[in-house]
Amino acid sequence: MSDLGEYLRLTDEELARIQVDHVWAWDHMEDVREGEEHVEPGPADGLYYASDMAWPLLRVLLGRAGFPVDVSRGEQRIRYADPGEGDYGYLTADQVGVAARGLADLPVDRLMAYVEPGDVVGAGLCPPVWDEAQALKVTRLVYGELVEYFGAAAREGHALLVWQL
Repeated sequence: MSDLGEYLRLTDEELARIQVDHVWAWDHMEDVREGEEHVEPGPADGLYYASDMAWPLLRVLLGRAGFPVDVSRGEQRIRYADPGEGDYGYLTADQVGVAARGLADLPVDRLMAYVEPGDVVGAGLCPPVWDEAQALKVTRLVYGELVEYFGAAAREGHALLVWQL
């Protein structure tokens, strides 16, 4: 199971290019990520976002909530001729808009109500060094950042590239 969800905001032109040019895709992702490492923009200002290790629990909770868009893997997959060239999903700008509205309309306390006993530590939905309190605290923080990030992407009409590490 992947622990870290990563996102990259894209214009329609960038999304089209990423779908056919894996070398450019990798270079573009690295350029944006490395460029933002030095300025550390907030979620609403950055083109790149990583979910920290809260992603497995968030993925389960959004699924239980019946979230309308697959923000963990993307709604579409990018298929390169050689599968070793990357495994990426994406959301179109319209899907980002639906996701942004859904995230904004789902308060974190309501999302956290989907946590069941044994979910966090027992089910391996957080790093082994975290206890349940720490995992829930980080998950709340990351969810708030996702709301900001998706909201900004939707306002700008951006699509999103989605992948997991």
